[in-house]
Amino acid sequence: MNYFTLLFMFIFSFGFGQNSVDKVLKLYNSEKIPYIKANEASKIKSAIFLDAREIEEYTTSHIEGAIYVGYKKFDKSVVEKIADKNATIIVYCSIGVRSERIGDKLFKLGYKNVLNLYGGIFEWKNNDFKVVNSNNIETDSVHTFNKKWSKYLKKGVKVY
Repeated sequence: MNYFTLLFMFIFSFGFGQNSVDKVLKLYNSEKIPYIKANEASKIKSAIFLDAREIEEYTTSHIEGAIYVGYKKFDKSVVEKIADKNATIIVYCSIGVRSERIGDKLFKLGYKNVLNLYGGIFEWKNNDFKVVNSNNIETDSVHTFNKKWSKYLKKGVKVY
C-alpha cells in the first residue's frame, strides 16, 4: 500500500466519524502482526522498540531507547542493528496502522517475534508511560500527525 492510499484512508475515516482507535485499527489493519498493549510492552525489558513514524514525529518524542526506522522511507539497515531474528521487536507509530505495515516488512526480512504496539505512542502516553525528545529528555509533547488525528491522544501536549 502506498503513502497516498494510506493518507486517503486516514482522511476517509475522519469523514465518516471514526471515533476510536479500535475502530480505526479494525478498519485498516489485517492483524497479521499481533498487537501488544502498552502495559504489557512496558514490562518486557529485553524488547527492542522501533519507531515507524516520520522523523519530525520521532524527534518531537519517542519511546525511550526506540530506534527510528521511518515509514515512507523505511530504513532496512535495522537488519544490521538487530542481528537476532528471534528478538522481541515492538513496532509503533501514532496508533498502530503504519507500524503494522513496517512490522510485516520486518517479518518478511526474517524476524520471528514482531509485535505491533496497540494504539501506538498515543496509548503509550495515555497510559502515563515516559516519552523522550531528540535530546533524550523526558517530554509531554507528542507529534500527532495532524489536528484530526490528535483526538486519540488524551494526555500530553499535542504537536502538529
